[in-house]
Amino acid sequence: MKRVVIVGAGQGGFQAAASLRQEGFSGDITLIGDEPEIPYQRPPLSKAYLKSAETPSLSLRPSQFYQDNAIALRLGSWVRAIDRANARVEINGEHIAYDHLILATGSRNLRPPIPGVQNTIGLRNLADAKALKVRMRPGMRIGIIGGGFIGLEFAAVARAMGCEVTVAEAAPRLMARAVSTQMSALFAQKHRDLGVEILLGDGAVEIDKTGFTLSSGQRVECDLILLAAGVVPNTELASLVGLDVDNGICVDEHLLTADPTISALGDCASFPDPLTGRLIRLESVQAATDHARLIAKRITQGHADPYRAVPWFWSDQADWKLQIAGLADPSDAAVQVNDSCIIRLQGHRVTAVETINNAKAHMKARKLMSSGEMLWLADFSVGHAEVQGQYDKQNA
Repeated sequence: MKRVVIVGAGQGGFQAAASLRQEGFSGDITLIGDEPEIPYQRPPLSKAYLKSAETPSLSLRPSQFYQDNAIALRLGSWVRAIDRANARVEINGEHIAYDHLILATGSRNLRPPIPGVQNTIGLRNLADAKALKVRMRPGMRIGIIGGGFIGLEFAAVARAMGCEVTVAEAAPRLMARAVSTQMSALFAQKHRDLGVEILLGDGAVEIDKTGFTLSSGQRVECDLILLAAGVVPNTELASLVGLDVDNGICVDEHLLTADPTISALGDCASFPDPLTGRLIRLESVQAATDHARLIAKRITQGHADPYRAVPWFWSDQADWKLQIAGLADPSDAAVQVNDSCIIRLQGHRVTAVETINNAKAHMKARKLMSSGEMLWLADFSVGHAEVQGQYDKQNA
C-alpha cells in the first residue's frame, strides 16, 4: 500500500496520519481539511479558549511536524466527490489517488428548522469561538438553546465573565442523552447556584435578533444567542458513493466500510458495540483517537484486533469535572453511591459510571470495564453491600 488519503483534519484525522507514521507506514499520506488552520484541539474552545485573555495555541502539532513526517496538508479544501471505481477523491478540480481512504469527516451543529435560527452563533470550530470571544463582554445577556455539554460549559464560562445567562432545554432535564436523572439534577442545581437561569421542557420555537420565544410562550431577551442543540454526523460523501449510513457511516468491528479500501472513524462512524452488537456512534475525542490508532495499525500490519476500547467522556463546568466511563442508554437505571459517583445499570449489569471530581472512581471503572467482560454491580461495588441495597430499594 503506497497512498493513504484522509478526509477530515480534526483530532481523528490528525491522529490517523500521525499513527500511520508511528506504525512505520512509509507511503504517501494526504490529510485534507476544510478549515484553513492546521489541525487543532476542539475541547478547549468552549472553556479555556474563551476564558483566556490571551489567545492560547490549540495546534495539535506545529507546522514543522507535518514537514518532518512527510504528511501533505491540503487545508481549506473540500472533497467534492469520491470515485470508488478509480480509487480517487476530487478537491478543487484535482484528483488525488488512494490505496486506502479514511473518512474522518466528523459532525456539524444541528440547526433545527426554527424561524430566525440564522440569528444564533454555534460553537463547533475555531471560527465560532473567535466570533464569540470578540462579542462577549461582562453584563451582557446571553441565551443558550440546548442544555448539553457544550451549552453548559459555555454557560459556566459566561457566568464567570459576569454575563447574565439563560439556558433553555427542550428536554425535561439537562444532558439527558448522556447522564442519569440524578446527575442531571446535580448539574442543574450547580448552574442555578452559579446564577444561571435553567428552563427545562421548554424549547425555542422562534428566534430574532433580540432573543427567542419558547414553546410555553415565555420570552427570553438576550444580546447573544448560542445554538447548542446537538450535532449530526457528516455522512453526505459516503451516501453519495453508496456506502451504508445509519446514524453515521456504517463500519464493522475493524472500522471498515463495506468497501475494503475505505475506513471511517470518530463522530461520523457508526460501529458495533463490542458488548451488545448494536450500532453506536460516539461524539468524543477519545473515540476518534482510538479509532485512528486501530486503523493505522490495520493498514500497516495488515490486521488488527477488533475495536473494543471502553468509551469515556468528560465535561468541565465551572469547578466540576464530569467524567463518564462506559455507555449507558437513557433508560438505564441508576444508583447514587455518594455525592460524586453514580452507577448506571441494565438489570445488575453495569453500563456506565458517572463521577464528579472523582478521578479515582472513574479510573477504577475504566480499568474494570477494559477487561472486555460484562461488568456486574457486585464487581464494581466489591463488597459494598450498601450499594446493592440502594439498587434494590430504588428499583423495587
